[in-house]
Amino acid sequence: MTASKISRSSRTVIVWLAIGVFCVFMQVVIGGITRLTDSGLSITEWNPIMGAIPPMNVADWQEAFDKYKVHAKTQFEAIHADMTLSEFKMIFFWEWFHRQWARIMGLIFLIPFIFFVIKGQLHRKLIQRLGIVIAIAMLAALFGWIMVASGLNTENYAWVNAYKLSIHLGIGFSLFAYLLWTFFHEWKPDVPVFHNLVLKRWITVILVVLAMQIIFGGWMSGMKAGLAYPTFPDMNGKVVASELLDASQWTTKNLREYNKNGFAPALIQILHRTAAYVLTVLILYVLIISRKLKLSSSVRTGIYGMSGMLVIQFLLGVFTLINCKGNIPLTLGVLHQAGALILLGFVLYTAYQVRKRII
Repeated sequence: MTASKISRSSRTVIVWLAIGVFCVFMQVVIGGITRLTDSGLSITEWNPIMGAIPPMNVADWQEAFDKYKVHAKTQFEAIHADMTLSEFKMIFFWEWFHRQWARIMGLIFLIPFIFFVIKGQLHRKLIQRLGIVIAIAMLAALFGWIMVASGLNTENYAWVNAYKLSIHLGIGFSLFAYLLWTFFHEWKPDVPVFHNLVLKRWITVILVVLAMQIIFGGWMSGMKAGLAYPTFPDMNGKVVASELLDASQWTTKNLREYNKNGFAPALIQILHRTAAYVLTVLILYVLIISRKLKLSSSVRTGIYGMSGMLVIQFLLGVFTLINCKGNIPLTLGVLHQAGALILLGFVLYTAYQVRKRII
């Protein structure tokens, strides 16, 4: 495809897309805070419109608190049995803010989208991509409620279901990735494509492993697996947790009832750690082979960026883990989740420039 045939977007549209990427980034980060503060079950109803208005008086707050006590009874009795109304307002805030940010994000996206379409400022391919963005966003919202509902009116979990949480997280990361990819197309539509099949294949492998690692991270968070083995590089003094060496522990029941045994948290931890080691080897290999290639400064920026971010992310993961003493550290946990988004961004930035064709 020649540069003359490439559809170009105005600077205003590009800035709007960049704001959209930032909004999705923040939504995932706010979701992490909501999870780590055990705030996700504080709002027991899904009301997309009227839910934008929080309780406005003492009676309304007490009603919301009473609903939480009833519909999230397992969590309330296990974690917040001595919670005051004032303390409830704090966990309510993060869940409300998470949902409110989604509403704000929708307005920031939809109103300019309609305006740009009416004004003819969006080319056909961009409209198609943005249609996919809207579909992923709607799926994320729907599965967000499915996730929350999994922790309501149940005796099985004091939190939301870990597997449903990881799906919701995965959809959020997918939304970020696809919108960022769309932004790259409009920001640098005529960037020279570096044709190197070997480099392209390894970047693709890194993307696949990183996607798996993000899902493992969702399981880690959902199961609070860091609390079970808060040591590194060993697992409570052992190379491999003893549960994983016991053949009788390898059952689907243990995976389903992960909150009642030590097998599932141990398995998820070792998968998450192993994926981190694999990513380290892969990115280091790409860094080494890239030094022998004649690359543009943009491609090198992408490779150096994901290499540097990998180091930061690995360290954040380790420090988060070893500080899981009774609770998952909020600041480190949130930074680790944000770091995953940034690492994904650098990998996608590199992948965009070594793709075989414009897609």
